[in-house]
Amino acid sequence: MSAATAATAVRPATARPRLIRWLLRLHRPALLAWTALVVLGGALLLWLAGPLTDAAAAAWRQYDACGFATRCAYDQDAILRYKDWYGYTTTALDGLPLVVAAWAGAALTGRELESGTARLAWAQSTSPARWLAVRLAVPAAAVTAGTCLLFWLHHRVWTAGRGRVDTLKSWADFATFYANGPTVTGLALAGLAAGVLAGLLLRRTLPALVTGTLATAGVWALAHTLMPHLWPAVTTVGGLDRGAPGTGIVVEEGLVTRSGAHLPLPHCSSTVDCDAAYAHAVGQFKTYHPYAHYWPLQLVTTGLLLAVAGLLVLGSFLVLRRLAGPRTGETPA
Repeated sequence: MSAATAATAVRPATARPRLIRWLLRLHRPALLAWTALVVLGGALLLWLAGPLTDAAAAAWRQYDACGFATRCAYDQDAILRYKDWYGYTTTALDGLPLVVAAWAGAALTGRELESGTARLAWAQSTSPARWLAVRLAVPAAAVTAGTCLLFWLHHRVWTAGRGRVDTLKSWADFATFYANGPTVTGLALAGLAAGVLAGLLLRRTLPALVTGTLATAGVWALAHTLMPHLWPAVTTVGGLDRGAPGTGIVVEEGLVTRSGAHLPLPHCSSTVDCDAAYAHAVGQFKTYHPYAHYWPLQLVTTGLLLAVAGLLVLGSFLVLRRLAGPRTGETPA
């Protein structure tokens, strides 16, 4: 085997770690910021699940013991402090997919293409496909690890307050639902793929940042619309006076006629209109997801988001192929 052939044979094994090392060095500020964000968020969630939940639960016990007393002493600050920090951490966790999309569009691909760093890498024995694969795989690993840790800790916070803190959000509260499970990881990975695709298409930092963020918001809106329909719901029927029983994520509710048909709830503009609308009804129905559907909804929604992320990744490679050509940067054998 000649020396040139031997060098060509060993190049793929040595180029990959060098490319990852180059990526980590180039985006070291973002990596440090992400690590700090995950550590800070994790610390806040541990604090929230422990001392803050215990203090809020004790304050609620004091408040409930007051009954109808005109004067009642309880730790209102503990209740408000828990409520505020629960809201802050939930909003921050829900907003992470948009942050990931903005960074992926602006810095990961948009800035590198705009500044010419990407083409420099392609000219140095790194194929465009390998360049893109590393820019997807390494951030995806960091995003998956960070969001999985944070949603697990957030679910731990919610579980610690369940039945103890009266103002705790229901599992069906959408902000809590998305922050409490792997859905937020699926959203973050879809945001990463959307940002990368936007950077490849636009090749400019600011437009890619805006487009990637808006695309992720659109994916989120689509998932939110489809989520209640991704798993079979249950239907209950009740009287007109008390309504249909059951709480959770409501898919549909309305009136039941004498023939058993289901009608949507009427929008009455006057008492006469309401009386006419309810004249043929004998009860009310509700189609909803109970708490038992929590994990099935989380998992199927995450699967949908991962499928969307996969399509966006495929689109990124197709755009890159058109941008750089299928063999640009390849080292001839």
